[in-house]
Amino acid sequence: MANGSKPVCGAKTRQEGSAEHCGLRAGWGTDHPGTGRCKLHGGRTPGQNIKAAHQIAEREVRAVLAELDVQPVDDPLTALAQLAGQVVAWQQAIAEIVNRLGEDVRYEGRAGAEQLRAEVGLYERAMDRTNTVLSTIARLDIDGRLARIEEAKAEFLMNAVQAGLAAIGVTGEQATTVKQVMARKLRAVA
Repeated sequence: MANGSKPVCGAKTRQEGSAEHCGLRAGWGTDHPGTGRCKLHGGRTPGQNIKAAHQIAEREVRAVLAELDVQPVDDPLTALAQLAGQVVAWQQAIAEIVNRLGEDVRYEGRAGAEQLRAEVGLYERAMDRTNTVLSTIARLDIDGRLARIEEAKAEFLMNAVQAGLAAIGVTGEQATTVKQVMARKLRAVA
């Protein structure tokens, strides 16, 4: 960056024997001002447009991440199950967008070649990611593990209650009634 905090193009100039770099504002004369090469140094080419779009998206993501209060994952099984829900929702959202395209999933590019719409590529990647996450969950038996964890918690809680009842002298029919009520409540929560 030059000019204070304003990003510049930075491409090498063609001056012979010179190590000069373009000092024009990044993205000058393009549809991505402030990012990437200027129009004099290929900033309007498809490759530079894509690169600039990636840089803009990355900058936006970093800004959002900087505002998030990121906490460590204490329960990776539940986090993976939540991720699966998000991945499936993303895949379904992209599917709706692709369905709205109807017959317009292809278009003719500038060079006259047939191109596939970006939405279709997003949908294909979303399906791949959905498959990957769901396959991982199936392979790791996440649902079974989560169920076993909850059962272990319930058993621990029941044992603690039983020990507490025994400690205060509640036995027999009263203790059985308390355990039955507790078991019903735990099943209702699960």
